[in-house]
Amino acid sequence: MSSRFPQTVGLLEAGIHQGLHFGAQLHVSWRGEVAADLALGEARPGEPLTPAHLMLWLSSSKPIAAVAIAQLWERGKLGLDDRVVRHMPEFGQGGKEAITVRHLLTHTGGFRGFEIGWPRATWEEVLERVCALRLEPRWVPGEKAGYHMSSSWFVLGELVRRLDGRSFPRYVREEIFEPLGMDDCWIGMPLERFQAYGDRVAPMWLTSAAPPRPHAWTDEAHLTACSPGGNGCGPAHQLARFYRMLLAGGSLEGKRIVAPQTVEALVARHRTGLFDQTFRKPMDWGLGFIPNPAIYGDPDVPYAYGPHASRRAYGHSGFRSSAAFADPEHGLAVALIVNGTPDDETHLRRFQALTAAIYEDLGLVRG
Repeated sequence: MSSRFPQTVGLLEAGIHQGLHFGAQLHVSWRGEVAADLALGEARPGEPLTPAHLMLWLSSSKPIAAVAIAQLWERGKLGLDDRVVRHMPEFGQGGKEAITVRHLLTHTGGFRGFEIGWPRATWEEVLERVCALRLEPRWVPGEKAGYHMSSSWFVLGELVRRLDGRSFPRYVREEIFEPLGMDDCWIGMPLERFQAYGDRVAPMWLTSAAPPRPHAWTDEAHLTACSPGGNGCGPAHQLARFYRMLLAGGSLEGKRIVAPQTVEALVARHRTGLFDQTFRKPMDWGLGFIPNPAIYGDPDVPYAYGPHASRRAYGHSGFRSSAAFADPEHGLAVALIVNGTPDDETHLRRFQALTAAIYEDLGLVRG
């Protein structure tokens, strides 16, 4: 299959030679057929990376949590415009009582709080810290935007636990990953599974350092303590199954995850034209998904899907290392994960080129 993607593979191999990453996984589904399922380079020095290795998704995990919330919405257990305090009264501290579920999903809540104690603190301790956060000054929920790296996603995970009864890691395994055949995917991995996987868990490397060194993000503490919006992991080909499901209207191979109308609601633009106070760019947002953010003409907008993606493309990316998205106009589902994090500018150029090359290799570029 690599012969079908000469530009893409060439760029991935060039990145290895340049020290931007040690290896990469790429899975591309086009019009329901597998077009690429590749693993290149090494997981760690001297060990070839295979399609079976588990790769860290980082924030590419967030759409999983969004679909979990959407399932509860379909089942009548919550409303998108419910105030969070209806289900978590203690959340209303510090002026946050007006924040709704929709605000959490669109990053318009205004309690970004980056230091919340994870992974050393317990789930309960992290939630206590998040609930104690104050609404940011001059922030009207829903009228101001700023990417919440993890704080709001712990609240979403706790809503799942309170309204369903299962822990967030168990819920997403039983309601999303297992039905979709994503058997090696986890958000909060049981310790015994982490130990059993051993070297199948590929480290993430800080390649902006000289020499490169492994991040702590793939150690036992970080992968066994659940971060609903940040520590998903699994092979790229299994993450791509999630986007194949969305492209197919919420079901895959006879397993219904959400209704077609729910998919449309998730990926529609619920937040439009707002300047993101974290990314420092105007960006739109769906419900936990990022609809193609390049529509405002800024080629350097983060978490975009390349210059050839259609306006209808949607998905999410992870810190300097992953992008997973669907493009309904082209029938395309992509999961791209590399195991090295260079500096911001270098990563932006790397993924701009890679996502462009995927479309070009498939002949999807308009004249």
